[in-house]
Amino acid sequence: MLNETTHRLDIANGSPVAVTSESSAPRFKVYNERHLDQIPQLQRLSDEQRFNMQVVASVLPFRINPYVIEHLIDWDNVPDDPMFQLTFPQPGMLLPEDFERMADLLRKGADRIAIKAAADEIRIRLNPHPAGQQQMNVPHLDGESLPGMQHKYRETVLFFPSQGQTCHTYCTFCFRWAQFVGIQELRFNSNDAGQLHSYLASQPQVSDLLMTGGDPMVMKTHHLAEYLRPLLQPEFEHIQTIRIGTKALTYWPFRFTSDADADDLMRLCEQLVAAGKHVAFMAHYNHWRELEQPQVRAAIRRLRSTGAVIRGQGPLLAHINDDAAVWTRLWRTQVRLGIIPYYMFVERDTGARHYFEVPLARAWEIYREAISQVSGLARTARGPSMSAGPGKVEVQGITEVNGEKVFVLRFIQGRNADWVQRPFFAKFDPDATWLDHLKPAGGEAQFFFEPEYRAIQAQTSAGH
Repeated sequence: MLNETTHRLDIANGSPVAVTSESSAPRFKVYNERHLDQIPQLQRLSDEQRFNMQVVASVLPFRINPYVIEHLIDWDNVPDDPMFQLTFPQPGMLLPEDFERMADLLRKGADRIAIKAAADEIRIRLNPHPAGQQQMNVPHLDGESLPGMQHKYRETVLFFPSQGQTCHTYCTFCFRWAQFVGIQELRFNSNDAGQLHSYLASQPQVSDLLMTGGDPMVMKTHHLAEYLRPLLQPEFEHIQTIRIGTKALTYWPFRFTSDADADDLMRLCEQLVAAGKHVAFMAHYNHWRELEQPQVRAAIRRLRSTGAVIRGQGPLLAHINDDAAVWTRLWRTQVRLGIIPYYMFVERDTGARHYFEVPLARAWEIYREAISQVSGLARTARGPSMSAGPGKVEVQGITEVNGEKVFVLRFIQGRNADWVQRPFFAKFDPDATWLDHLKPAGGEAQFFFEPEYRAIQAQTSAGH
């Protein structure tokens, strides 16, 4: 077991490093794909299982810390344990032909250059930036693109701080996996606080700033403060909400309690709240097991004591949480702990999506069954929601219209705000897993938003 007093995070990508604070000495190791054979718990697995992990980790990012290994995974239930599936590579996460290609290179003892070249070819085919992120979401200021930001929806700007573009542990399903594989042209990141503030000052319609990654909570608090404290100035009165996307409340709860600068983080949150900002931690949860540890609950209590709000969101995933009972317990637990259930997402069309995706019809059934078993306070959870190119599209139900079985859909967010809350219908398809698999119902040639969306795409291409 870990000594749970004071912890300091080392985010180097080299060999595992023991990190010691001045006041106490718990060890913190970060394992990546080069260190799989150094994880003691994996020794109970077969040679073939460990080799399969190495094959997948040569393509998709892997990173884990001892807290997750020792406290969150039920090693008596491996490989089926949901937290194991959430954090360790599984052979089905690569398509068979890609798996065999990488396995053959490893068996032959190919050098790292050859392995990386093959891995990069596979990665480019895995749709590393879905929904037009690089082409359509990057804003401009004074004629220059801002590659560390995204501005897809009118009211919300996303910022990717360079210091926060890793995580305490990587999720195997992560739709931002391309941030972590060492291909610079695929990364969103910036350390230019001045550029962020200049852009926000020029956008009076923006009310929300979302700090994202990676995980901004791997950053030291003084870096976070450099981005956020200036927003207390009068020229940023329009920035009402500061959101921070994080998995740290699961993967490293000590960030909020006993890390060397945890107190500084709490003071920063208190200062922002006292100044009238709504501070919302967008916490990523995939299973109720993530909320059971006392360390996690202590972190939640401390963070909420600053006046910050915690909202829970996560995708529906095969092998991990494709069960209404899991979501029911997750949402009930969140409400009990003071977390606001926010989103059930559909697994995005990137990376290992073929391993995790659930048909939309089944996703809606799981959502409906789960939401029907919780009180009104948990029914703030929206979904199943697809973060697609045109916007966030929610599956509201399955019904019949003029004798035709259809999906009932609506935009929760849209590239054009006028699309929001307008219901539309798609032909029922039991196998569809994403918006682009669906066809308009009722004999329509296209969905109502498609002409304008194509025009936006064309305008983006012409302008950049």
